[in-house]
Amino acid sequence: MPRQERPYRVIISGGGTGGHIYPAVAIANRLREVNPEAEILFVGAQGRMEMTRVPEAGYKIVGLWISGLQRRLTLDNLSFPLKVLKSVRASHKIIKDFKPDAVVGVGGYASGPLLYAATSRGIPALIQEQNSYAGITNKLLAKRVQKVCVAYPGMEAFFPADKIVLTGNPVRSDIMNLEGKREEALQHFGLSTEKKTILVIGGSLGARTINQSIAANLQSIADAGCQLIWQTGKAFFSQAQELEAKYKTEGIRALDFITRMDLAYAAADAVVSRAGALSISELCLAGKPAVLVPSPNVAEDHQTKNAMALVQQEAALLVRDSESMEKLVPKALQLLEDEKEQQRLHQNILKMACPNAATDIVNELVKLIK
Repeated sequence: MPRQERPYRVIISGGGTGGHIYPAVAIANRLREVNPEAEILFVGAQGRMEMTRVPEAGYKIVGLWISGLQRRLTLDNLSFPLKVLKSVRASHKIIKDFKPDAVVGVGGYASGPLLYAATSRGIPALIQEQNSYAGITNKLLAKRVQKVCVAYPGMEAFFPADKIVLTGNPVRSDIMNLEGKREEALQHFGLSTEKKTILVIGGSLGARTINQSIAANLQSIADAGCQLIWQTGKAFFSQAQELEAKYKTEGIRALDFITRMDLAYAAADAVVSRAGALSISELCLAGKPAVLVPSPNVAEDHQTKNAMALVQQEAALLVRDSESMEKLVPKALQLLEDEKEQQRLHQNILKMACPNAATDIVNELVKLIK
């Protein structure tokens, strides 16, 4: 793509979880490569993780007073209409002051009001849907935007077919290049080069069932002569630290959050993971044999649908959340023993990778701006 002279002005909106934030940052990074002087503003939801993660990535963010509708009657639900009105009004002011050439929505609470305000002012807009089952915000916005970038085929069930572009999910670029990083990775986590390694990731906020299943079966992992990189999330971290101290010599490493995900993947022989869209996209690019445990606590059970897209291609293994206590660790250890199975999963999951997702999305964005 030729470099552009005029600096583009773009707002990227959404967040709530790493699954929305990291694709948004990957899009921003790619836009900066194409248009180095680009002015990029993020709009998130006050109190959500994007308010810290986005500035850490070097971008400015503004927060809206918005949250989602709870499935049960709560005070938050009663204030929801007021929050929407205030957020739409705040979004109009942000757009008036920033004067964007285009806006991007990545899903999450903040993208609704911001894209509603932008499209009502005739500003070109694009949404990026990470999952194989579309979120409600994106389904509502699809009628108003020009393009919908999706990660899975068959999304005509949710969006107008003429607006859909199949791009895949953008991920952090360091994950695309794991070659030759294994020794550095094991050293980084203080692990042995002699043992096989399981990486456990429960998503950016942690996963209680996965954490409990690992905690209850640490002895089996130690007995099998395996080591563990265990991302617990904040809520379970203190409990995991106590267990880590007990098993320190066995190579159990508990972390509440992993900054160097490239090294975590490079160290891993097998991965245990939730089936969030971002995790799956990263696993595909890293080509890692994986046991997926879809979260049952997500809208429309979309993580099971994400996982099944891989399982049906024989590109990953599946353990149901309700069965993870008995089945998860045995299945992961069995996978570590079976090199043939690892190779098969590795080859099949690599076929599903979309390494150019950020570039393809930015290409669509540039077309809208022009």
